[in-house]
Amino acid sequence: MSRLRPRSVRAQATLGASAVVALALGLASFALLGALETNLTMSAQADAERQAVKVAALAATGRLEPVPPPGHGTDFVQVIDAQGRVIAASPNLRGRPALVPEPPVAPGTVRGTWKGGRVRQEHRQRVVQVTTVTANGLVTVYAGTSLRDADTADETIVAVLAVVVPLLVLVVALITWRVTGWALRPVEAIRAEVAEIGDRELHRRVPVPATRDEVAGLAVTMNATLDRLEAAGIRQRRFIADASHELRSPITVLRTQLEVAQAHPDPELWGDLVSGALEDTVRLQDLAADLLLLARLDTSEPPPAAVVDLTEVVREAACTRRGERVPVRADIAPGIAVRGSTIWLSRLVTNLLDNAGRHAEQHVTVVLRVDASRGEVVLEVTDDGAGIAPADRERVFERFTRLDDARARDEGGTGLGLAIARDIALRLGAPSPSGTPRRGPAWSPRSPTERRSGPGRGRPPR
Repeated sequence: MSRLRPRSVRAQATLGASAVVALALGLASFALLGALETNLTMSAQADAERQAVKVAALAATGRLEPVPPPGHGTDFVQVIDAQGRVIAASPNLRGRPALVPEPPVAPGTVRGTWKGGRVRQEHRQRVVQVTTVTANGLVTVYAGTSLRDADTADETIVAVLAVVVPLLVLVVALITWRVTGWALRPVEAIRAEVAEIGDRELHRRVPVPATRDEVAGLAVTMNATLDRLEAAGIRQRRFIADASHELRSPITVLRTQLEVAQAHPDPELWGDLVSGALEDTVRLQDLAADLLLLARLDTSEPPPAAVVDLTEVVREAACTRRGERVPVRADIAPGIAVRGSTIWLSRLVTNLLDNAGRHAEQHVTVVLRVDASRGEVVLEVTDDGAGIAPADRERVFERFTRLDDARARDEGGTGLGLAIARDIALRLGAPSPSGTPRRGPAWSPRSPTERRSGPGRGRPPR
């Protein structure tokens, strides 16, 4: 059966519409035939019953004629006594034996349909049998009328329906096939365009029909998906280029130091060379760890959903900053817990504090609070440094972005700290960053003179 089932949507729609129409027409045809049959049969029965009742009344009063003429709409009449003898009959049944060998034994009325053989007729007969009491005993009157009109109408309608119904089903199938093909033409255009789009042609887009229907919505969604794929491809290529550049620098310096150590085997130089090599190795290790974390954040795996004491995480991160060049002021609300990962949240807070500490002049402030009006947890890290220009407030969260090209590399970090913080916050349900700062903006600095790293927002666990 699975092999016989059509596979294309067009064929399935055509088959389904044809089947539904065929079933509907079939049921309508049966209903029409049944209604017509009932109407004509009841009309014939009414005529026969009037004649049977009239003749039975004449027999009961003793005025029955030997040859009662059939009335209007009646084909024959026959009257039989209790012994089965014919005592009266219409002219077309003169000399014929009793139609029913065994007459009824009790008064009453019986209605039924006889085949034409009993009365030697081609068509069926609707017969009404009325048994009444007379002075000579029980007398049964049989009055019948032909159903030739009903039979002829049935045959005619059946012949017409046998031709009309298949034609209607065929017309519906053809119309459905054409309409479905017309409706699916944009889908085929979309499929053909998508089939031709390769990994190097993500700039191409599928055609959007002007119908504003579901197919147009599909095309718009497909183009939006291609936009995201193209953007992801651009980010990936840019990330690979930046990562290659960032890895090349410490590797080159490390190789140079090793080559110098090999070319000048002077023990007095080994201390400085080993220290420099160790610094570059640590830098490579940190960069590799950041790249691995970003790769994990870019996957589609569900984020951790454990309940984390964010108050303790922020307090611990702030306490580790004691004794550094720039002190950290903490305003941490107690008892705040969110769903996420302790490692991820600790890394987010640490990256924000590291970034703020590198640019602060005298102090860094970390604030953890609950926005009761929105039901959100807000983490804010600010410093009193030079700040970030409005045009760079989005770019600062891009990977390998350094706004100050003049500063030393060892002071500037890897350029991944804020990108990791942003990605962690997004993965844990924080609002998406926007180009226009909002009240309590999620990512952008508030002003060029006040740097705000974060705030990360999240919802408390229910």
